[in-house]
Amino acid sequence: MGKKERLLEKAKNSPQGLRFSEFESLLNLCGWTFDHQTGSHHIWYSSKRVRLSIQPTKNGEAKAYQVKQFLKIQGEENESNNRRF
Repeated sequence: MGKKERLLEKAKNSPQGLRFSEFESLLNLCGWTFDHQTGSHHIWYSSKRVRLSIQPTKNGEAKAYQVKQFLKIQGEENESNNRRF
């Protein structure tokens, strides 16, 4: 199992336990592009230009609701890429 798959499993099984650095690594491995940072907010874009604003908690973890947002968007994009017309 590669790093991307390991981090995806961790995000799905325990979104509240994902470190912020792991979340950013996962975004990068899934093809998301870091755009800019304003204060603690990190702005990322998917390959389909969906915007995701994330920020770490005070203890350095990712916010669970933001991890869930990412998983939903990523799943929808993967699903649309797998459709055949």
